[in-house]
Amino acid sequence: MIHIIRNIFIDEADISYEFLRSSGPGGQNVQKVETCVRLRFNVKDCQNLSLEISKKLIRIAGRKATKEGIILIEAQRYRTQHRNREDALERLKSLIIKAAEPPSPPRIKTKPTYGAKVRRLEGKKLRSVVKNLRGRPAGD
Repeated sequence: MIHIIRNIFIDEADISYEFLRSSGPGGQNVQKVETCVRLRFNVKDCQNLSLEISKKLIRIAGRKATKEGIILIEAQRYRTQHRNREDALERLKSLIIKAAEPPSPPRIKTKPTYGAKVRRLEGKKLRSVVKNLRGRPAGD
């Protein structure tokens, strides 16, 4: 079991790894060593995540999530397979933590004070005077 936060754990059996060759420039090592890691996490089959968290997780994942509810994370930042595997797992953990956060409180509408309204209107009058002075002088 992998501990995420508080009471959220995910089973290692729900995660699968696939190793590929990294893209981009590199030396002779790039063409023969599979250091890129593709992590697959099936959200819908995971029993340890609540329905609310799993829906939010799929929404947050965006393009990383498939229609079947599988999250795909590719990691190829590092030169070793082990570091890329850890990086992919950390990115999955951060997505789950973000999905488990409680929703932010609703915004409370406020009205500007009387003084703020007066200051705003005075500022508008001053700008109006300045802009009117920029015009052509009144001709005779």
